[in-house]
Amino acid sequence: MDYKWVAVTVTTIGIFMVGLDARIVIIGLPQVAYQLGADAEQAVWITQSYVLTTTVLLILIGRLSDIFGRVRIYWFGFALFTIGSALTSLGFNPLSVIVFRAIQGAGGSLIFANSIAIVTDATPRRQLGLFVGINQISYRAGAILGLTLSGLILSFFDWRALFYINIPVGIFGTFWARRRLKEVAVLDKNAKIDWLGFGAFAVFLLSLMIALTVSAYSSVESASVLGLIALSMIFLVLFLLRERKISYPLIDFQMFKIREVTGGILAVLLNVIAWAAMLLLLSLQFQLVRNQTPLEAGISILPFEVAFLAVGPLSGTLSDRLGYSRFILTGLSLGSVVLFLLSTTGSATPYPVLALYMVLMGVATGFFLAPNLRSVMGALPMQRRGVGSALVSLFLNIGLTVSLNLAIVIMSFTAPYALITKIVSGVGAVSVTPAQQALFMDSIKSAYFVIAIVNALAIPPSIFQINRKPKNKAAASSEPAPLATVEANTTWRS
Repeated sequence: MDYKWVAVTVTTIGIFMVGLDARIVIIGLPQVAYQLGADAEQAVWITQSYVLTTTVLLILIGRLSDIFGRVRIYWFGFALFTIGSALTSLGFNPLSVIVFRAIQGAGGSLIFANSIAIVTDATPRRQLGLFVGINQISYRAGAILGLTLSGLILSFFDWRALFYINIPVGIFGTFWARRRLKEVAVLDKNAKIDWLGFGAFAVFLLSLMIALTVSAYSSVESASVLGLIALSMIFLVLFLLRERKISYPLIDFQMFKIREVTGGILAVLLNVIAWAAMLLLLSLQFQLVRNQTPLEAGISILPFEVAFLAVGPLSGTLSDRLGYSRFILTGLSLGSVVLFLLSTTGSATPYPVLALYMVLMGVATGFFLAPNLRSVMGALPMQRRGVGSALVSLFLNIGLTVSLNLAIVIMSFTAPYALITKIVSGVGAVSVTPAQQALFMDSIKSAYFVIAIVNALAIPPSIFQINRKPKNKAAASSEPAPLATVEANTTWRS
């Protein structure tokens, strides 16, 4: 088998599992919280500890991968992810599950940060859109299918079965990755690691995420939240000052001189916030407003999943031939319109109408993802793809974390905190009056409207990615130009 196919199949399985576990607990959260005796805040952290740990470690792992090798870091991540899954399935109280989920997230970050870089290293540039598209669509497929699969599993088993499925797949993936993947990138083994910078970055990100998480559920006083935000901003400034002074930064700010990188990263952050928030809102809408079971809610979201999985690989292939900008801008524009249309729905909206909107949103998301990633990764030289891949993954994970909190915060301006937290955490039985149900639906509609604006804000930075189809074979060479050459040639293309 051609090595490019080996690379894409091995990494696709790994990143699918990482995406699956990022969302598999959401629909089953009521059962998890009930069986563990978790309160609302603990229930939230069962979902957030995984994503938070993954996000904090991503930037350090990108640097470690460029030094010690992406393949070695990748298969070790598969092993750690498997161990974390096994431990989580054995959790005996809320705190233990939160800690074990963090271990699982650490393994997931090792997988997540290296998947795009391993595929990019193994793939000729003329096929980069297709292969990156297959790989990264598998992550979103996992994140999306996690909602449906969770409902299916919990219809027959208890919450521990959500993590049993990772163990055999993880064992196989660990040994397969170690045996079949090979290091093709030139490593920078003499490079240093900025541990002080990582510490500052970790404090910044953790403080910010904790503030966003707990403020969304009104778990602490506003003064404490403001204090956490101030702390995060102080350490962000310290991190940026240090990174600009040292010769071995964790983030190579030279990468942001490449317009495809800057525009693509900002666009993926905003787009992820929008589509991930939409999935949460749909889940709440189907379960509370339409009184569906977790399994029924998961099945109801299938139109989005199927459309996304069908269109994603196609857009990656076509963007290799036709240029990526038209797909990126079309996807973002269509997605913003669909989210606005969702803000006009209500409890009496027929399901076929909702299904049509979900299909269109799946098409829009599929149009955007692979071409956007092809734009970013294709603009980076091979020796910087480890850090570049981690940077894309970092912003994607920040978007995943912020999306849930943003949706709840927006809803709280319309519906009471007590009602929202009761539903999201699943603590206790949820019974609502028709008036409360209508109020809750209004809060969901307001959240749809705001995330439509968030998604539309991804369009301006995407203009930086405007390109045309390469005129000759040289333009589609198998490797990107060196960084200096890429920077020198980042003039506007129409």
